[in-house]
Amino acid sequence: SSPAHNTQIHNPMDITVKELKDRMDRGDAPRLIDVREPHEHTICSIPGAELIPAAQFAQRLDEFDKDTEIVVHCKSGGGSARAVEMMKARGFKNARNLTGGVLAWIDQIDPSQKKY
Repeated sequence: SSPAHNTQIHNPMDITVKELKDRMDRGDAPRLIDVREPHEHTICSIPGAELIPAAQFAQRLDEFDKDTEIVVHCKSGGGSARAVEMMKARGFKNARNLTGGVLAWIDQIDPSQKKY
């Protein structure tokens, strides 16, 4: 039997919302950055995420420690994947993308929040 084809490519460096939640529950959460716009962040958000909109992200990379594990998220994973690529290019080896973004968080972890 052939392996099931998943349309969303999962990079092994990425983190799922389930893994993130488990880490938070253990008190071992990585630094979490939300690269959406402020009006999106007010609709729904992941607890503890710092809002740094994508437009400001590149200029603010020097605020981060290159050795710290940093998880970046957006609405569904595309914008944050680009942010993580940029970080890797600048030497952030522990930057990871949150697969599926905040929408996956709402689907799998916190359905009380509203989607947009």
